[in-house]
Amino acid sequence: MDDACNGGIDFCFLSDYFRARMRYLFYLGHPAHFHLFREVIPMLRNAGHDAKVLIKKKDVLEQLLKDSGWEYTNVMAGERGNSKFRIALGLLKRDFAILKFASRFKPHLMVGTSVEISHVGKLLGIPSINVNEDDAAAVPLFAKMGYPFATKILAPECCNCGKWNYKKIAHNSYHELAYLHPNYFKPNESVREKYGLGKKYFILRFAQLNAHHDKGRKGITDEIAEHIISLLSPAGNVFITSERKLEPRFEKYRIAIPPLEIHNALYYATMYIGDSQTMAAEAAVLGTPSLRFNDFIGELGYLEELEHSFGLTYGIKTMHPEKLFSKISELLAMPDVKGKWTEKRNQLLNERK
Repeated sequence: MDDACNGGIDFCFLSDYFRARMRYLFYLGHPAHFHLFREVIPMLRNAGHDAKVLIKKKDVLEQLLKDSGWEYTNVMAGERGNSKFRIALGLLKRDFAILKFASRFKPHLMVGTSVEISHVGKLLGIPSINVNEDDAAAVPLFAKMGYPFATKILAPECCNCGKWNYKKIAHNSYHELAYLHPNYFKPNESVREKYGLGKKYFILRFAQLNAHHDKGRKGITDEIAEHIISLLSPAGNVFITSERKLEPRFEKYRIAIPPLEIHNALYYATMYIGDSQTMAAEAAVLGTPSLRFNDFIGELGYLEELEHSFGLTYGIKTMHPEKLFSKISELLAMPDVKGKWTEKRNQLLNERK
């Protein structure tokens, strides 16, 4: 299991568990969670441990697992719904489904990025590790419902877990480096020709912003998206990846690429612009200029650190669209912008493992 300690999130805190055959239960609730555990789960399985994976329906998550050939169980295959009642009912259903599975499987350790593993672990007396990088103040309901029941919280040093900081196992890294650190991620330039991306292109990401902690938060509207495209189109190809339904006028920009290839495309992109936190951070650690436009700006420690300590991303609140357009124009006019971001990325990799 030495490979788990060579760059990216340091999973060596699990070293005591690697000495004997163990049973692990991982729960994934978002495509980013597949990537987060993409390296450690195969390592565990290759070392002879029994690592089971549970998921729920979310965007391209299930497709990622299918394309990777992973065995998994979907505990909620249908859409959850966005009302408070549907959200609560969905949580209860997932709690019960995971409880049934864990009662049969009897894992020695439960790991995930959700409140469900904390609930089930507490009920069954199984240690649980909640892996998170969002500050507790930015996701208060998640923290209140998950952290009191979790055995430990694995989070970056810059992440404030509030009154549950005493449970935190801090690491000098970010979630995104668990799978995009050079020790794990080797970019494949063939994506340019294979998917018709071109020499210079830009990636836009539209999140759905319908989670409980997204209430009242805004992102990129269709009107703002149209203006962004008008700025970028003269300089290169524009591609959109979206959780939400696109209006017909934007469909021609949808990127036609398998989910497993998106990080290759992101690595070679000239710029990323979106209202997704995760992809903004992914672009940043890959050395791609990253602009995030939403109402979470200033609230998430890891993105603030990527912006203010390393200059790899920029955050702009939705009340200032003119600042977004100005920053896009500034980056478009910057000579060798990718070269400058490669230098910033190298500094990041020297300081964050």
